[in-house]
Amino acid sequence: MLYELFVFAIKQAWACMFGALLLALLLATHRWYPPQAALARYDLLVVAALAIQILLLWSGMELWEEAKVIFLFHLVGTIMEVFKTSMGSWTYTEASVLRIGAVPLFSGFMYASVGSYLARIWRLFDFRFSYYPRRRITALLALLVYVNFFSHHFMPDLRWLLIAAIVALYGPCTVYFRVDKKRRSMPLLLGFFLVSLFIWIAENVATFAHAWTYPSQREQWTMVGWSKLGSWFLLLNISFVLVSIVNKPTRMSPKIPVISLD
Repeated sequence: MLYELFVFAIKQAWACMFGALLLALLLATHRWYPPQAALARYDLLVVAALAIQILLLWSGMELWEEAKVIFLFHLVGTIMEVFKTSMGSWTYTEASVLRIGAVPLFSGFMYASVGSYLARIWRLFDFRFSYYPRRRITALLALLVYVNFFSHHFMPDLRWLLIAAIVALYGPCTVYFRVDKKRRSMPLLLGFFLVSLFIWIAENVATFAHAWTYPSQREQWTMVGWSKLGSWFLLLNISFVLVSIVNKPTRMSPKIPVISLD
């Protein structure tokens, strides 16, 4: 059992390498990077994140098929960033050259790190599912979630209704994973919550490192509100559906062999 826990921790650390390295860079550059440097801190983060991505592909730790979907999530996240900063939801306070409007390009890599983690953890733990919902429905729900991130600025916010829909859709689903030889299982929704909580903690670290600033943090840093945990839960659903394009869900049943879900 202890050996299995050790392997589990190693695989988790391996899967979140992109995000962990990016978070470490945010902290290190906040603490030690000289503000008068010729290359702006935000631009350095873009170059470093791109170098990490290339290294993952070159080493085979990330597959090209996965990288395509991760890039799509990168694009989806950047579009949302441009809109959200224009609405004043948060701000990037430092100057940079590599940016789109008020959004430095390194921000897209933070979204990509979530996609990278999901893609790699899916392979490393050999995910199988029982009662996985129809993929067309999951795609439609993910699209509605994404639209709500924009529309709630002009219309009623449907996030709690969408969270309820995710709970209803994925509630019966169990994910089976292999740490070593024996398969383990857990409710997929519990996995969603735990990953969302981890991302929320990482967001607190990132805002502490002045990667971006929420209105409540302009005077001094304060903990990111718990409501953001719901936002990450919703955003994780989008990322999960995008990753499922490459890592097609397969079904696990006590009586039926593992088969592909079309």
